[in-house]
Order: sequence, then C-alpha cells, then structure tokens
Amino acid sequence: MATVLAGSLAYVVYRRLRVSAAQRRAVPVVAASRDLAAGITLTPDDVTLLDWPADIPLASSFSKAEAVIGRPLIYALGAKEPVLERDLAVAGSGIGLAAKIPPGMRATAVRSNEIVGVAGFLFPGSHLDVLATYNQPGGSGSITQTVMQDVEVLAAGQTIEPDPQGKPQTVSVVTLLLSPEDSQRLLLTSAQGTIQFVLRSGADKKKVAINPTRLDQLVASAKPAAPPVSRCTRTLMPTPPTPSPKPPETFSMEVIQGSQRSVHKF
Repeated sequence: MATVLAGSLAYVVYRRLRVSAAQRRAVPVVAASRDLAAGITLTPDDVTLLDWPADIPLASSFSKAEAVIGRPLIYALGAKEPVLERDLAVAGSGIGLAAKIPPGMRATAVRSNEIVGVAGFLFPGSHLDVLATYNQPGGSGSITQTVMQDVEVLAAGQTIEPDPQGKPQTVSVVTLLLSPEDSQRLLLTSAQGTIQFVLRSGADKKKVAINPTRLDQLVASAKPAAPPVSRCTRTLMPTPPTPSPKPPETFSMEVIQGSQRSVHKF
C-alpha cells in the first residue's frame, strides 16, 4: 500500500509540474548583452534575446532586436537588463548628450563653481531652481529673484551619468535642460548679474509664486536723530510801552478864482 500511495503521489506531482511548465511558456525579450553606457547608439552586438515568462508581461519591451538597433540609449543598462522604450531616444537624435534632449528642448551650459553648484552636489538628473541677483534699472538698488523653477540637470562637467556612490564633484560648467525661451532668459541673466542654483527634491514638481527680495528689505533705513533738548534758562524781557497814535496830518489848499481867494483844509 505504501508503494502504491507513493507512486500515485509522484504521478500527481509530475502531472501538475508538466501543466505548470506548459502554462509558463517563454517569450523573447530584447536585453543588453553587456553593460552599456548612456549616449551610445545600439548595434547588433549590444543586444541579445532573453526568454521571459509569458504570464508576467513586461510593458514597453521589444521582441525583436531590429526594433532597437540604431536608436541612442538615454540611460545606462546593465548586462541582461531588458531594453524598454523609455531607455531609448528617437532614431537620428544623435549620440552622447544630444540623445538625452527631448524634442523641443535645449541643452544650455552655464558657468559654475563650488558655491553656485551647491557644493558639488549637482548630478545629472538633479532638479533645481535658478536665482538671479542684479541691479534694477534706474539705480533703485539690487534685487534677487527666482527666474526658473524645477529645472533638470543634464550634465555636470562632462559627466552625463550620476556617480552611483553620490560623491560630490566641483565642476566649472553645468548643462541644464531648458526650453528655447528659458535658454535666452538664463543667458541674459548670467550676463546682467550673478546666478545661484538651489537644489530641490526630484519628487517636488510644485511651482510656487515667490516675490523678489530687494536690498531695502534686508537693510533697515536709518532714521534721523532727534534734535537735542535745550536746557538754557530763558530771560523774560519787559514789554515795551505801546506808542500813542499820531494825530492825522492836515493839508491846506488855496483856490484863486479871479480876485477871490479861498482856503480848503482836509
């Protein structure tokens, strides 16, 4: 009986395993054949086909290598990592940094240093705000204003991929992803005054209304000193007597009419 029970159990398990294996059929998925850096254009040697479980669908994947060959790679991929649509740029968009620029956007480079570059913690993929300090027209004082919000960093120096360990690196140039209008604003701002980058969370996409800060808001205007109180003793002078009114002056006029004379007073 033990032998019969063991055989029956083995048969049932075997049948179930065969059914499970039949249900878990595999489909081909295009993946990286080795570690691939961002910015390269994929060739037949860069990709391979992997068996992927059909019951676990992989969105935006490719089943044929021809669909990805010739397209630039936006993000770096590890060996055997599936290639997805989000990882690829449009065919013909260029290589290197140009492959990471979406249609309608521009890569704009500006000078940076340890202060402007947030102590070297600006990495490709970081998001920041751009502040500008300049003198107002008419000599009305300096002003600091947030001119751009939620700007993405494309490259720090000549690096288009962030350091996996997050080590800070001071660079002299930072490349930002901007619209053509914002590119003009940034270049004009850097020519008229000084700019400062403010690092923000990549998950914070909210843009807020910020009033500019003027110099007179930081420095209180000096008030004129109050005049000192005099402690001198005032001497009272006697009031002079009121002069008596003068009598009115009288005028005389003599009128001669022929042989007659008369005097008129007024």
